[in-house]
Amino acid sequence: MTRRPSRPARVLAPALAATVLLTCAACSDDDKDSSTSAIGASPLAADSPTASAAARLTEAGARQALITETDLEDDWTQVDDAATWRDSLLVGKVDVADFLTAKADAADCQQLLDGLYSDTLLGEPSGASALTGFKEENSRLLYQVGTYRQAGLDTSFAWLKSLPATCDQFTAIDSAGDRRTVQVTEASLPEEGDARQGLRVTVQGTSGGDPATLTLDVAAVRVGTDAITVTAGGLDGDEDDSVEDAVRAGTKRLDDVVS
Repeated sequence: MTRRPSRPARVLAPALAATVLLTCAACSDDDKDSSTSAIGASPLAADSPTASAAARLTEAGARQALITETDLEDDWTQVDDAATWRDSLLVGKVDVADFLTAKADAADCQQLLDGLYSDTLLGEPSGASALTGFKEENSRLLYQVGTYRQAGLDTSFAWLKSLPATCDQFTAIDSAGDRRTVQVTEASLPEEGDARQGLRVTVQGTSGGDPATLTLDVAAVRVGTDAITVTAGGLDGDEDDSVEDAVRAGTKRLDDVVS
């Protein structure tokens, strides 16, 4: 593939990037409690086991289905601590006042923020799973693969598809009372897998007293009762090309493993 030119103009001050990209250990107990309770209450965690186990991944197969640096353009470097990544700009309570006539939509938007923060957009896997991560300057790419219950996947993909309409723009408020504007739009993905959904999520707020915008490109692709999810971005801007690379390479790897 033709490599994209480097983007030196996108490099931000290390102090700003370090402030926004926090690990789970740096988050407050209140933040973790709110994230956990919201996800636990989600219908994604309550579906019944209806899918056949015949085509499900083993733990070794899930690891084999992960992408590597060679599957991505640009200068992505694989890391060992991806499971601890957390973005502080995603922590906040949705302002229900934004939803005057559709209060239920506020719960969907809260579920989106919590799912992005805890890396559980499709709910918890019902079987084998694995994840890996990559860094490039101030951007990060998290790649996950896992086995889920069929009913849960159907619910998850329907929910993801609805978000650009129900959560197109809303406000989240952090524990200090600072307000953040969140926008959700649909994003196109390669025609891979049995079902797919792409999103772009931007969060505009402040970090360390300075304006900051977090941009995340998100993809979910279903292959039978298995699925991959990709979340990439940061303060540097969009990473849609890298997400498409990950979707193409990852779907092929997953197909090869399960077949």
